[in-house]
Amino acid sequence: MTEEFMAYVVDRDDEGKVSADFKQITIDDLPEGDVLIKVHYSSINYKDALATQDRNAIVKQYPMVPGIDLSGEIVESNAPGHYVGDKVIVTSYDLGVSQFGGFSEYARVKSEWIIDLPEDLTLEEAMIYGTAGYTAGLAIERLETEGLTIEKDNVLVRGASGGVGMLSVLMLDKLGYDVVASTGRKDATDKLKTLGAKEVIDRLPEYDGKALGSRTWQAAIDPVGGESLANIINKLDNNGSIAVIGMTGGTQFESSVFPLILRGISILGVDSVFTPIKLRKLVWRRLAKDLKPKQLHDIKEVIAFDDLPNGIERAMNHQHMGRIVVDFGVK
Repeated sequence: MTEEFMAYVVDRDDEGKVSADFKQITIDDLPEGDVLIKVHYSSINYKDALATQDRNAIVKQYPMVPGIDLSGEIVESNAPGHYVGDKVIVTSYDLGVSQFGGFSEYARVKSEWIIDLPEDLTLEEAMIYGTAGYTAGLAIERLETEGLTIEKDNVLVRGASGGVGMLSVLMLDKLGYDVVASTGRKDATDKLKTLGAKEVIDRLPEYDGKALGSRTWQAAIDPVGGESLANIINKLDNNGSIAVIGMTGGTQFESSVFPLILRGISILGVDSVFTPIKLRKLVWRRLAKDLKPKQLHDIKEVIAFDDLPNGIERAMNHQHMGRIVVDFGVK
């Protein structure tokens, strides 16, 4: 297969300036891998937007095709168990970081990265989820393993107007939990309530220095991090847990051991990049079944591949809510 196809490529010059543009490439330009996929859908994550910026810490080598998510159909395979015509999902690992990613009409990947598309899930729905939805599902799976139950009090979701947060609200509501959504966006309140949030609150303040606060939530999903993380930990109920996903609010926080030893609080780090494959498959099965909300399509914005630069700019500037899905079939 030698004909040219379109990819969105980032490159860096000798002075460190990063550029991004559409380029015609061929299959021979793709990196090594044992499965070739015709990409049907991708999605835009904040990590993808960062990959187009100067002095970013995302891209490990240049040139690179960003896009940490893709779904599509296998067109060539040298891997047992993966066949031409199979519909598949690939998210995270080194995709879009050190291996050409999803912002391309074709992608070649390692077979061990591939998830077969579950029944009851379309290729488009897989990219409404993408890494954001997979991470939210993984966080819920981890929290339930630690004792999260609908019999107890509220569950807090921070950064609720972002992709991970909004999908967490949807999934938790689908399971029957009472969800408290935290966001700094005043224009998101009505939307979050229609998606299932019982209550919408403002951003949490930074740590107030108290070792323990009033018991307010049984658990939390936190894509924000930063100093205010400590104010969640000290307000969790006995044997509560917090799933820490991101760091948009900062990389450090100061707390005390008292919530851990007096209330049995668990702090769970959630890594969506190198999840063991058995757990990854389990979460994707749940995303197609009990975690799949009826309102999944209500949080999507579908754009054409040609409109990718505009979508990346809006993602970089936080000018959208929910998920931006890239449809390669739309012209």
